[in-house]
Amino acid sequence: MTSQIVVVGSGYAGAGAVKAFEEEVGHGEAELTWISEHDYHLVLHEVHRAIRNPAVEDKITIPVGEIMSDESTFVQGRVVDVDTDERVVETDDGETVDYDYLLLGIGSTTAFFGIEGLKEHAHQLKGLDDAKAIHEDVREAAANATRSDPAHVVVGGAGLSGIQTAGEVAEYRDKHRAPIDITLVEGLDEVFPGNDPQLQGALRQRLEDADVEILTGNFISKAEEDAVYFGGDEDEDPEELPYDVLVWTGGITGQEELDGVEVEKDDRSNRVFAESDFTTSDDRVFAIGDTALVDQGGDDVAPPTAQAAWQAAEVAGENLARAARGAPLQSWEHKDKGTVISVGEEAVAHDVMGMPIKTFGGTPAKLLKKSIAVRWIAKVSSTGRGVSAFGDM
Repeated sequence: MTSQIVVVGSGYAGAGAVKAFEEEVGHGEAELTWISEHDYHLVLHEVHRAIRNPAVEDKITIPVGEIMSDESTFVQGRVVDVDTDERVVETDDGETVDYDYLLLGIGSTTAFFGIEGLKEHAHQLKGLDDAKAIHEDVREAAANATRSDPAHVVVGGAGLSGIQTAGEVAEYRDKHRAPIDITLVEGLDEVFPGNDPQLQGALRQRLEDADVEILTGNFISKAEEDAVYFGGDEDEDPEELPYDVLVWTGGITGQEELDGVEVEKDDRSNRVFAESDFTTSDDRVFAIGDTALVDQGGDDVAPPTAQAAWQAAEVAGENLARAARGAPLQSWEHKDKGTVISVGEEAVAHDVMGMPIKTFGGTPAKLLKKSIAVRWIAKVSSTGRGVSAFGDM
């Protein structure tokens, strides 16, 4: 009997796994159903470009029909329930899909850490609509500002997304000569916390060169409609930072869709525990990407990065085909190939495999950042689409 394989999610994990599964599976071995809320794959690590220029949408979205084969089925919808006993997935429009093996790759959502008012007042950057909404609010705030009373954009969290968001707002400001002040806020003591000091220093320099104010060592304790606050207790008033546009990029947590899925999850983050072969506590359910905490030995898990999801997807897709034919599954080990981060038109690269210089910027870093996006687009779609996106990355 033909196995029914279901993949949920069209991010790097889902799109990459679909591609790898179809390349691995033999004729008649299994049938694939791909479920996603969106009928496109978003090149998420370049979505910040749409903050500056929403027209880049066509370059960073790839229709699912360009990724999957005609033999597979696509169902557009948001998953609202997974019955692991009956092995059925249900979408928000009531459609049900049976599975023999299920891969969860629905990504993550933004963690607000219980900070009062933050979820209600801050933009996130988890999708294309988020980037376009930030663009619109920045544009409107700038239009209502003056040189003597500029608009103020505050970006909370100086990780990858926060740095790239601040850089794109700075590029928008410079391109349009807009009266905008930008502040990047990080609760820990340095930008890109927990990373190499040389990389942190290079990123700080690029941000300062872009006229982005950096406030580190300041945890946001509260957000209101027009200001965020730091610290404060019964003996001291909190410090106030007014804003016109607030963006929060301070962490990730599991999607609400995972709440009712009967597999073992981390209580704090709601992310699924997965072995190095992506199996979970239910041997019919696999998990990958930001959805999962993929075991890497000891207490280590794979990082929640696009790079890790790309690598993992290839093995996860092959494992779905192996599961369908009853073959042994492969383990996966993440191999860090380095870090490349854009700050507007500039970029910083660090510890990139094969490069003799540990940390560098300039044209080589910019070209590397572009080539990474082009290579991924070409891999899941076509070389032509990848090449056409080069100038906008």
